[in-house]
Parts: sequence; structure tokens; C-alpha cells
Amino acid sequence: MKLILLAQVWATLFMVGLIWFVQVVHYPLFAHVGRTQFPEYERLHNQFTTWIVGPVMLLELTTAMAFLKDTAKGSTWLPWLGAIMLFVIWITTATLSVPAHNSLAIAFSPAAYQQLVSTNWIRTVAWTARGFIVIALVYRSPCGKGA
Repeated sequence: MKLILLAQVWATLFMVGLIWFVQVVHYPLFAHVGRTQFPEYERLHNQFTTWIVGPVMLLELTTAMAFLKDTAKGSTWLPWLGAIMLFVIWITTATLSVPAHNSLAIAFSPAAYQQLVSTNWIRTVAWTARGFIVIALVYRSPCGKGA
């Protein structure tokens, strides 16, 4: 269980750092890509980002569910809260972020761009909350107490 928790912590904190970089640096720079180059830029962005983000998100989801299953016996609210944050992240990604990216891959649209940037705050806040949750889980676990 220690390895599952540590893998979850690594994946979550990786995504916390990445989402803040995307929100504060990467997405704002989208507005400065020329309109004619933007569809190709967006297509490449989606392709390359998927190779980095996809495996880490799957690792985070898998380890969170395994940890949740194990802790269900002696239930604590932190893993459940973390699972809720993951649910929010995945639903937001599927229903808001991916459609906005798909729209931008066709042509730059100020409305789609604004939707992407503004709704990404949902994921940014949820992943940040998950970061605090996994740190608290480590702190409360035997591996966080030097055992």
C-alpha cells in the first residue's frame, strides 16, 4: 500500500505543477500564435500533451482507486475527498477541456479559447486541492511518520 500511496503522490504533484504551468504560462501564450498557424499548433499541442498527461492521469486514477478500495475498510474521509476531486477533474476534462481543444484544432476562436482558459481553473483548483490531500495522506500514513 505504501508504493501505491507514493505513486499517487508523485502523479498528483506532477499534475499540480503541470496544471499551474499550463494555466499561467502555456494557455495564455495560445493567444499569441498566429491564426493561420493555430490549427496545426493546436493539433501538435494535443498530440504531444497526450503522451505526457495521459499516462500520469491514468496512474493517478488507478492508484487513487486502489488506495480508496484499501482504505474503505477503515474509512477516512481524505481518500474520498481526493476521489471527488479526481471525478471533477476527469468530468471537466471530458466535457469542457477536450471539446474546447477540438474546436481550437479546427480554427482559433476567441470564445473557445476563453472557455478553455476560464474552465481550466476548475481543474487547477481541483488538482491543487488533491495535492494538499495526498500530502495529508502521506503525513497521516505510517510512511509519513518515519515507520
